[in-house]
Amino acid sequence: MRISGGKARGVELRISKSGVHRPAMDRLRQGIFSSLGQSINGARVCDLFAGTGSYGLEALSRGAASTAFVEKNRQACSMIKENIRIVAKSMQVAQLETFTQPGDAIKANGLADQSYDLIFADPPYEMIESIQSPLFATLDRLLAESGTVVFEMPGRIELEPAGWVLKKRIGKGKDQATACIYHRAPELSRDL
Repeated sequence: MRISGGKARGVELRISKSGVHRPAMDRLRQGIFSSLGQSINGARVCDLFAGTGSYGLEALSRGAASTAFVEKNRQACSMIKENIRIVAKSMQVAQLETFTQPGDAIKANGLADQSYDLIFADPPYEMIESIQSPLFATLDRLLAESGTVVFEMPGRIELEPAGWVLKKRIGKGKDQATACIYHRAPELSRDL
């Protein structure tokens, strides 16, 4: 798996050989970041269920100001930290503005005082339907006023959470990975 664009383009990320996570596909990430365009510049990003950290690291490579990674698996957290070092070296910077939080991404308790312009959520597919309500409550708590949520899920799942608008779906096929771009419904937007 490689970073697909920005200053660290082409850098290969470390992934677990023991299968502790499911990495986001390069092609899907390219489609997502093409859709996001220049909105990534200077964005505060949160990568929930971070796995390898590919979404958050791609955002940093493409100009995001900072990324918080939340991942329950401690082995994956160690891998994220290694991938942060790899990307920083490629970008020729001493360090990147990052925070890695081991813990439950559904609650994201360690991020209580933060707000993010862009949140990536890539939960285990088998959990999505059962966790959608508490997860969208967390997304609402963490998301900045005009922020964007990118939620990876298989094409067979259709989520229409109350108070949210699906702006775009990237990818096709019932059993293929897709990315849904959500914004808060206008009546729920508020100053944070």
